[in-house]
Amino acid sequence: MTDFDFLRTGRRTIELELDAVQNLLKHLDQRFTRACELMLDCRGRVIVTGMGKSGHIGNKIAATLASTGTPAFFVHPGEASHGDLGMFTGDDVVLALSNSGETAEVVTILPLIKRMQAPLISMTARPESTLSKAADVSLHIPVDREACPLGLAPTSSTTAQLVLGDALAISLLEARGFSAEDFAFSHPGGALGRRLLLKVDDIMHTDDAIPVVGSTTSVRDALLEVTRKRLGMTAVVDDDGRLIGIFTDGDLRRTLDQEVDLKQTPIADVMTVNCTTVQPGILAAEALQVMQSRKINALVVTDADRQPVGALNMHDMLKAGVI
Repeated sequence: MTDFDFLRTGRRTIELELDAVQNLLKHLDQRFTRACELMLDCRGRVIVTGMGKSGHIGNKIAATLASTGTPAFFVHPGEASHGDLGMFTGDDVVLALSNSGETAEVVTILPLIKRMQAPLISMTARPESTLSKAADVSLHIPVDREACPLGLAPTSSTTAQLVLGDALAISLLEARGFSAEDFAFSHPGGALGRRLLLKVDDIMHTDDAIPVVGSTTSVRDALLEVTRKRLGMTAVVDDDGRLIGIFTDGDLRRTLDQEVDLKQTPIADVMTVNCTTVQPGILAAEALQVMQSRKINALVVTDADRQPVGALNMHDMLKAGVI
C-alpha cells in the first residue's frame, strides 16, 4: 500500500481534459463546416491517417465514420510510403491527424496527396505547422496543456482529437438523414442489428417442424405432438388447414384440473380459441413485443388465409439474440 493520492491525480487529469474539450468548443468555426462539406461531397472514401497515438485516434474516427454512413478507412502513414498510397485516389478526402503537424511520416506523403488532388483536412494543435499549411481545411486543436505532468504523453490532445472526430461523424450522420435502420445494416451482428433486421421468417420453425393437429385429435395425441415439436404448444386446424385454436402447456394444466379423459376428448374442446398470431415478414422484435404484451411464450405465424406457416417461442427469441 502507498500514501499516494490517486484520487487527486485522477480528478486533475479529468479536469485538464475537460478544459481541452471546452476550449475546443469555443474555437469551433466555419472551418469545421467546410470540412463537413468536403466529406459529405466526397465521391470516394474518407481516408484517415496519423502516426502513434494520433494514429490510434484516427483509426477510431475512421471506424465511427464508416459505421455512421460515411465510407472511410484508416491508412498508416508509414505503410502509405511503402505501397499503401495506392489506396488513395483523387475522389477521396484525406483526414490527417498530427498534434505537432510535423510528424515525418505524415509530412512525407503530403506532396503525393496534393499531386492526386485529393482534398486534405488536417487536425493539429499548431496552425503554423507544415501539415496545417498544406491542408485545404485546417482544424485547430487548441490544447494548452497535456494532462500528463511531464507534458509528454498525449492525453488532453488525443481526447480533443477524438471529440472532434465524433463531432464530424455525427454532423455528417444528421446531414445524410442516417437512420437507425441504416445503422443496423452496418452492425448486423450487434443487438441493434438483430432487433432492426431479423424477421420472424428467419427464426421460426417451418414445414414439418410446426406443431399442428386437427380439431378431432384427442388431447393425448395432441400432447404427443407438443412433446415431439418441443415448442410448448401445438396449433389446431380445421379440415381446410386453417388455424382455429392453440393448445399450450397452460391449457394442459387447466385440462388436468377438470379431470378430462385425455384419450377420448377432442382437442377442440379444451383448446384456446381466438389465439394470438402474427404474419410472416414482421420483425422478430415486433413478435417479441406481442408475446410480452399478451404474456404468452409461443406464437403461430399464419398467412392471409390463416394457414400456419411457422411457429416460434421465447427460446427461439433468446437463441437468436432478440431478447
